[in-house]
Amino acid sequence: MLKNCPLFADIAEDQLAQLLVCLSAKRQTYQKDAFIFRVQEPAVHVGIVLSGGANVIQEDFWGSRAILTHAAPGELFGEAFACAGEGAKRLPVSVIAAEASEILLVDYRKIVTVCSSACGFHARLISNMLQILAEKNIMLTRKMEYLSKRSLRAKLLAYLSSQAVRAGKNTVEIPFDRQELADYLGAERSALSRELGSMKRDGLLDYKKNKFTLFSLDKSEEMEYN
Repeated sequence: MLKNCPLFADIAEDQLAQLLVCLSAKRQTYQKDAFIFRVQEPAVHVGIVLSGGANVIQEDFWGSRAILTHAAPGELFGEAFACAGEGAKRLPVSVIAAEASEILLVDYRKIVTVCSSACGFHARLISNMLQILAEKNIMLTRKMEYLSKRSLRAKLLAYLSSQAVRAGKNTVEIPFDRQELADYLGAERSALSRELGSMKRDGLLDYKKNKFTLFSLDKSEEMEYN
């Protein structure tokens, strides 16, 4: 899993053990819905999902929850806040385990600071982190595109279409259950379930749990989607 993690791209496998020591990496396990990071905690660690998954969430004063993004195995979370340093001393979000998960926690300061051993892989780590931050920025821009759609149907089509394009096929498995998908798109769960049922009756898609198959749009749906 670590070999496939973008943070460790182009770093030799025989260097990983030494690298993890330099980064003060520690492995932790979490049950579903357990907090990995809590809002207002110091922004110190970067998390890497080894198994399971993690949701980055934001809750308002009344407890309403929005899912900002999801991290799957091999992906990072918390890197933007940790790398902001003085600009983000405290986390403005929380991170919870989407299912039973194993997480590798890394001290971000050890990523951006060359250690006393002058390990040769630190320059590569910094370059990899810059690329990850850029890709995350693109992902957040795409989410803004989903949320900018006027109707819930258009938001669903935009999100599911992007997942299908990413997978290169019209059947995709998304990382969210119904409540999580509603939280991600800023919708009520009941409204989302009704709209999915309506889209299925209209022949736009089929689904079972979190697996969706998309079909071709007619001209009116294309206009709404665009």
